[in-house]
Amino acid sequence: MNRINELFAKKGDKRILSIYFTAGYPTLDSTLDIAEALEKAGVDFLEIGFPYSDPVADGPVIQHSSEAALRHGMTLHILFEQLKALRKRVSIPVLLMGYVNPVLQYGVENFCKSCTAVGVDGVIVPDLPMYEFEEHYRPIFEANGLSNIFLVTPQTSEARIRKIDDLSTGFIYLLSSSATTGKNLAVSEDTTTYFSRIRGMGLKNPVVIGFGISNQETFIQATDYADGAIVGSAFVRLLGEADYMEKIPRFVRQLRD
Repeated sequence: MNRINELFAKKGDKRILSIYFTAGYPTLDSTLDIAEALEKAGVDFLEIGFPYSDPVADGPVIQHSSEAALRHGMTLHILFEQLKALRKRVSIPVLLMGYVNPVLQYGVENFCKSCTAVGVDGVIVPDLPMYEFEEHYRPIFEANGLSNIFLVTPQTSEARIRKIDDLSTGFIYLLSSSATTGKNLAVSEDTTTYFSRIRGMGLKNPVVIGFGISNQETFIQATDYADGAIVGSAFVRLLGEADYMEKIPRFVRQLRD
């Protein structure tokens, strides 16, 4: 088991909290400082986004952070150089999240090997087709001990969800809606029916809800139906403020307490 599996195996009744932020934002060299601060504040696992020039699934806050990170010069090569010190400073699970184009340019096998070399536990690439992963890349991920995380939306069929569950080795990322990131979670009858439907399927993998989780209320609402929840845009917005490092412990505490 890698760190992701160990986390969920030991979670008990705990509501798992994950935070997403963009590598290279707000400064090129801030990535590890933020990661370390989040672990110290009590976050259970991290998602570090690698920026891309056309982030179609992201709302304006994360789009802005990606644009800024690219202006600062962030690339996958630079990120992996920075992450060489990751496991000297961070012990919780870490995933990289981004789009498939930079991964293909870097080389899928090289990317996976680089992830393993620096201690990354899993990858979320929303636009990597499931068929391509299964037919071409699954052995590479498995050889490097990497979990590939698939996304499920309200429109995903039961057959596809079952297939995702079979292919998954970490958790399943359940999108609260089909909107872009940064929209507030609206817990309607349709949403709760959707969450309940997934919970009732008896999936073998843990489920983590993302998109729209921004405060304690939405974190609790999401984790009433799932093993954990991911906060992204709300935290990235904080990173645009003055003295953001000093504000991280309070931000996490307000989600938890």
